[in-house]
Amino acid sequence: MTSNVHILGGYQTDFGRNWTKEGKHIAAMIREATLAGLAAAQVDPKDVDSGHVGNFAAELYSMQGHLGAFLLEADPALSGLPTGRHEAACASGSIALLAASAEIEAGRYDCVLVVGVEQMKTVSPGVGGDYLGTAAWYELEAKGVEFPFPKLFGRLGDEYERRYGLKDEHLARISAVNYENAKRNPKAQTRTWYMSEDHACVASKYNAKIGGRIKVTDCSQVTDGAVALVLASDKFAAEHAKRLGVPSGSFPQIQGWGHHTAPLSFDDKVQESKDSKYVLPHTRQAILDAFKRAGIADCWKLDAIETHDCFTTSEYMAIDHFGLTKPGESFKAVEEGVIDFGGKLPINPSGGLIGAGHPVGATGVRQMLDLSLQVTGKAGGYQVEGAKRAAMLNIGGSGTTSVVFVVGV
Repeated sequence: MTSNVHILGGYQTDFGRNWTKEGKHIAAMIREATLAGLAAAQVDPKDVDSGHVGNFAAELYSMQGHLGAFLLEADPALSGLPTGRHEAACASGSIALLAASAEIEAGRYDCVLVVGVEQMKTVSPGVGGDYLGTAAWYELEAKGVEFPFPKLFGRLGDEYERRYGLKDEHLARISAVNYENAKRNPKAQTRTWYMSEDHACVASKYNAKIGGRIKVTDCSQVTDGAVALVLASDKFAAEHAKRLGVPSGSFPQIQGWGHHTAPLSFDDKVQESKDSKYVLPHTRQAILDAFKRAGIADCWKLDAIETHDCFTTSEYMAIDHFGLTKPGESFKAVEEGVIDFGGKLPINPSGGLIGAGHPVGATGVRQMLDLSLQVTGKAGGYQVEGAKRAAMLNIGGSGTTSVVFVVGV
């Protein structure tokens, strides 16, 4: 019999930290997240059956591979733990979550630890931009190109403009909403930064164009961060609830998931989707798969969404792909305040990747942690009132790997 997957708790490091300036190795990030995540879930290290690490490019940023083994450094009781590391560019954390949840559903293990991590502030912005280019087809799309990913996601906006029309003022509003939300989040990277919608609307020496239509305010952050989650089977969750003296069924569950992969090059994606109403049809299908598995008809059964706003254009895409509007009409949800913190369906109450930060391999795990906090009323200053079910979209590459989860209580 297949088990449900319960989220017992987790932990996020402060995304405003610079671990290189602190003189700390990526192993220290994994250790902090692991120990604090287990403590938050009130799970003893000896009760963990398996461990998964999501990470994109530690071999480049930190000259370090084999990250699964670093889980064992956190506590002697973890020695011998079966571990692995998962990579799918910016969706690496979600791929780790899929692997961990599959182990629970299959009955292999009852308590599984997932850690997403990226240490990005080890190199200059130019070198880091080149490293990020390996999430695209490097030889064809990134080699010799300064900051290739802003340019690729600028082209996503260009494709919307070509098919449906697109105004940069709508992208500026998306940016402003994420910065506003981040001010409510005590672990958001930009929580003390200044940014206004008027500032985001104008290209200037303080808001330079990075690539095509993409300006600095359209971009997610370069972030150091680690996030841990503890997932559990029905059996373990029931026993854990009894140990803690809380009602059975107290923990949020993964209610549905979707996972699709599109061609790696952006040109191939556009060509493949030329006859589709959706610019990224594989992303749309991943969303529909998650809804179907969760037993919900559409996005209006959700109370909040955490989406992959690596750039404002990717959130613009997510709005219509989630179904808040018809294809090509995302601007309506922006203009009408649907996505605002107090709107009909808030998007990125945490601040998202633009506001909260984007440590690439940790982002998917961070999104799921925030979903679990929202649906249990524990999100603090960025709590969406009455949230009981929420969804996330985590994207790797230029819309290549799409992973969606629905979490609820």
